[in-house]
This record gives sequence, structure tokens and C-alpha cells, in this order.
Amino acid sequence: MKHSNLLIMSAVMTLASCTAGGDAGKPQSELIQRSEIKIDGRRMTPEALWAMGRIGSVAVSPDGKQVAYAVSYYSVKENKSNTELFVMNSDGTGNKQLTFDASFQGEPAWIKGGSKIAYLSTEGGSAQVWEMNADGSGRKQLTNYEGGIDGFAFSPDGKRLLFISQVKTVKSTAEKYPDLPKATGIVVDDLMYKHWDEWTTTAPHPFVADVTETGLANVKDILEGEPFESPMKPFGGIEQLAWSPASDKVAYTCRKKTGLEYAISTNSDIFVYDLNSQKTVNLTEENLGYDTNPQYSPDGKYIAWQSMERDGYEADWNRLFIMNLETGEKKFVSEAFKSNVDAFKWGADSQSFYFLGVWHGEEHIYHIDLKADNKLTKLTEGQYDYASIDLCGDRLIAKRHSMSQGDEIYSLTADGKQVAQLTNENKHIYDQLDLGKVEARWMKTTDGKQMLTWVIYPPHFDKNKKYPTLLFCEGGPQSPVSQFWSYRWNFQIMAANDYIIVAPNRRGLPGFGIEWNEAISGDYGGQCMKDYFTAIDEMAKEPFVDKERLGCVGASFGGFSVYWLAGHHDKRFKAFISHDGIFNMEMQYLETEEKWFANWDMGGAYWEKNNPTAQRTFANSPHKFVDKWDTPILCIHGEKDYRILANHAMAAFDAAKMRGVPAQLLIYPDENHWVLKPQNGVLWQRTFFAWLDKWLKPEQK
Repeated sequence: MKHSNLLIMSAVMTLASCTAGGDAGKPQSELIQRSEIKIDGRRMTPEALWAMGRIGSVAVSPDGKQVAYAVSYYSVKENKSNTELFVMNSDGTGNKQLTFDASFQGEPAWIKGGSKIAYLSTEGGSAQVWEMNADGSGRKQLTNYEGGIDGFAFSPDGKRLLFISQVKTVKSTAEKYPDLPKATGIVVDDLMYKHWDEWTTTAPHPFVADVTETGLANVKDILEGEPFESPMKPFGGIEQLAWSPASDKVAYTCRKKTGLEYAISTNSDIFVYDLNSQKTVNLTEENLGYDTNPQYSPDGKYIAWQSMERDGYEADWNRLFIMNLETGEKKFVSEAFKSNVDAFKWGADSQSFYFLGVWHGEEHIYHIDLKADNKLTKLTEGQYDYASIDLCGDRLIAKRHSMSQGDEIYSLTADGKQVAQLTNENKHIYDQLDLGKVEARWMKTTDGKQMLTWVIYPPHFDKNKKYPTLLFCEGGPQSPVSQFWSYRWNFQIMAANDYIIVAPNRRGLPGFGIEWNEAISGDYGGQCMKDYFTAIDEMAKEPFVDKERLGCVGASFGGFSVYWLAGHHDKRFKAFISHDGIFNMEMQYLETEEKWFANWDMGGAYWEKNNPTAQRTFANSPHKFVDKWDTPILCIHGEKDYRILANHAMAAFDAAKMRGVPAQLLIYPDENHWVLKPQNGVLWQRTFFAWLDKWLKPEQK
């Protein structure tokens, strides 16, 4: 439910959705490339969203003169995508497409002193590591590892490759019973047998190998014989592993647990594997929560990582720690920032950090100076989110987006005062669109606190008109309503359909202090719901908001919110849409795969009759208030969603129909907690707006 690392997820989804095949380096007629879509009426459409190129991973050359990056393109007609590689000078000039192939080409990394670019390609049918010259010539396959490669990093000396590959951990039915090769039944003995959108039969392992002219040699599984994950599923990638500057050690993230113990715990640690002695040391054994994403300092004297304190709490304060590798001393260096460190990068001097963190609904770049008692400085300002950060000589290279623009690459001076946009991947589309104004409003909540609410207005907004208005309910639940850009929950396409959108940073979101973030745990039906009412009631006072045409929409925890509000809204709303929402809390407690999440957020099991927090949670289950449902509702769900099973949407839909409430059900047999396929995405948008228009724009009937 909580989506903690959007960068990782984007890379995972891109690789999963891309196709294989094609001849190396040769333009092909069937290639999915940058769309030249023509848009009528200057309004955002589903087709315009899916026509946009999506910038992925970014890599700066060692000399800081060039930047390589990936872009994914989607075809609604073909219902698929492919990803290509580009390079440009670090000032944005000389932009050139390097690959033209129907297979996936992504995750670029500079190697051999910056003379070549390594990357992942599925050209041969499975993901393998390739290399090419910086101008795109001389493409060569470096690996042919059975089972494919999910991520990689070359050692600093260039002699070894650290890579991720899946290892089988569960025997198939056919392997257990060779005389039943067509049996489809799965025998389960322990948790967790499913995760996110798959049955868990494999675990990612980190491997180290020598790189030779003929391929890989001396391949070593660092977790050989161990059933654990590193990186951790479902979204962990190469950022959870790190080379030491001397190329003699690998630090890795791992939760060394299986079964029920794994399902109820977030206690991962940072381990260091010595390639010479082949021995492993646990650096964070004393900490009981998540320890993730190790990075060695450039001088090799320190190691840094992100750390959460409490076991079972996946949305705990994500802090930045460092350890002196000579003395073993550990320090909490981001204490002055009362929100999460979402990503970080060592400074070149090994005495400073740049990191990304959200505060008051915006994700910005911050600097920590270790020499000045961990002095914290905010480097960037503005109504947008930074999404990645890297060093580029005396400058920084970062991705940035907002509610009005998808990711583009920017260059910044080290103090953040001078910013230059380097890419304009979708300018030809934005130039054809009129976008709505995004406004920040602070509102007084029922308990006297101040709450930031984003309001997005339709293009050409006329204050003398009345507009139907949507309350947006955020998922997570502890994910910020920052300046995010989504290709599905896109505020500009909602505004383009002449809706005002009200998106509150209600209780239980980071960026407003620890107390605000933690106020939702064990209180799903409490103050956070009052905050939603505050946001929509305050906006309904405006003369341009038609309070007789209010809608409420959301996904995941936002979908739970919709189901809950449907039984408590006192006729405020005229239409609801819930995507992947929790309808029955008791079902969710036992059905979800990450039991630590349910235990923490719900406060315990529903059979714990003497547990007041748990009893309050389950007493607030949306399904217990169906008798008060009186408003049309659309329920959307994916049947491969193992975080919140699709039977929640089916049960909610059935309940509405049996109550005589107008309802519609959109089920995706092949989608998970998101909607990843282009045609399914367009269907989602069309169904979404058809439902809202039917009930909130009666004049269009």
C-alpha cells in the first residue's frame, strides 16, 4: 500500500512492460518512438498522456561532460512500449538518440573511464549487460547469464561486475510430482507465498563475477545457499547494493528472514561481503527496522545508509546514518530534517551529502555539511518535486516534475541558485495544451491545525462560473501529496475535463513533522477523515464550486477512504470512484501479503478483543456502513493485485447493487495495484470520466 520509492518502481515497471526483439542499432518501421500526436481543442486527453516520453534513469559521465539517460515510449495501438537511450552534453547541447531497437535498452552506466556506456538490453530475449561507445557505435553484448540480469554495477576498477539475478527458492508442483506435469495446484506451507503481483517462487540474489573478453568468469552468488532476498522485493534494485571504492567489498541490503517471520517484520540490515575472505559482516544488527541503500564515501572511510528505527513500521522516519569504517562509530546525520530522506548522494569531499526530502508538499534538494555539525541547508525552491540527484563536476544533475509537467532533466549549481532545464522531451505536446493553475491553500482543521491543500483549476478558469469539484484521496497511506506527476491519477487531465480538484495533505502524510505523519496509524477512520471533510467543505464555500456536484476519488488507502466516506459523507458527494481500495478490514488483515503493514496500521488482529486500537480499526471497516450508502459508486481493481485483493471491489460493487445504489465495476484480470498496459490505461481514463460526467454533469446526459 505504501509506495516508498517511485524511482525504483518506475524502472521496474518500464523493464516489465517493454518488448524484446529487433536488430541492433537499425531503425525499424515497427519501433515505438517519440509520438508526433496532434491534439485538438488544447485539452489534455488520455491519448496525449500515453504519447508522452517518460524519462527514466540518468547517468553522468566521470568527467562531468556528458549525461546518458533512458526514455520509454508507449503505443496504445500496439499496447506495448520500448525504451531507448540518449546522450547529451551536460549543458543540454548535442542531444542524440543512441539506440533504435524494439527491445528494452535502459539503465545506462558509464564505464572504462567514460569511454563507453554499459546498459541493460533484452535484445537477445533476456535482459543482459551490453556496452557501446558514447556515440552509440560498437554495440557489444557482455553477458549471457542464464535467467537474465535485473540490475548491475561495475566495480570502480572495472574488473568485476556486481549483478542481480533471480534464484529459484520454491519447487514447482511438477518438480515435486513428476507424474503430474499438468497439475496447476500450488501447495503452500508458509507465508509469504505471494507478493505484490506474483507467487513468490524466486528471490533476487547479488552475484559478483570477473569481466573478461568472452563474458563472465568466476561467478559467485554472495547469498549462495540462502533463501533470502537482496535486493528486497517488490521494488528493490541496484541502489540496495554498493561497491567499496577499493573494489574489494560489496555492501548489500537484506532481510534475512523467511516465511511468517519475513511476513511480519521490516528488519532488514546492511551487510558487507569481503571478496577476498568471502566473509560477511552485519553493520546494523542492533537496529530493528529497515536499513537500506548503502553508499560508500568516495574516500572509502565511511558508509552511509537510510534507516528506520521500529520493526514492522514501513513508514517510520527514514533517517540518514553514517558509519566510520575504522572506528565503527555511527551517527544520525539528518536529525535536523523532520521528514524522510528519500534519496541521497555523497558529496565529492566525503564530508557532505545532497539528499531529496519532502516538506510542505514539495520534494526538494537539501545539503548536509558534516564538518559544520551536520548543518542542514535547503538548496532548491519552487512548486515542483525533484526526483533524482547526481554530481556533475561543480554542478548537480537532477530530474524534476510537477503537477503540470512530467520528468525532465535539469542542471543546477551546487548551491541550487541557478537552474537550467536540459531536456524538453514532451515540449511538442505541452505546446498544444492549455493547463490549469495549481494553487496552495492552507486550511484550519477540526482540531485547530493548519493543513496544506493543493487546488487545481480547469484551463481558462472563470470565477464567475460554477464547476463540479473532486476531492482527491491520497494512497499510501503515508505518501505525500507533493507536486507529483502521474500518467493515470493526473490532475491536469481532470482539470481539462472541467473539474476543480481538491488534494489535501491530510493527517498521516510526511512533510509536516513526525507527529502529523504518524497520526494515521491505528486511526484510519479518525482525524484523517475529518481532514478530508475540512478540505471539501472549505472549498465548497467558494462561489465557483458547485456544492451540488461534488465527487470523491482515490486509490489504495485513497480507495479505502472513498469506501469509508461513502458511508459517512452526509450527502456531500454525488459520485464516488474507488480504485484498489480496502472495503472489508477483516478480509484485508488476513489477505494482504505484507503482514507487518496490517499489524502496524490496524493496530493488531481483529480477534484481539482486548486491544482497543485494533477494535477501533475494525469497527471502522467501510463494509459495516453499507446501510448508509446512497451515492453512485465506481469500483476499479486489478486481479493481480496481491496487496489488496480484487474481491474488495467485487464485494463493494455487489453491496451497492444489492442496496439499490447505482454502481459500476471495472476489473482488470491482468493488472496489479496499478494499471500498466496502454490500452487498459486509456480504458481507465474513459471509464473514470464517463462515470463522473454521468453524475456530476447532468446537463451532458
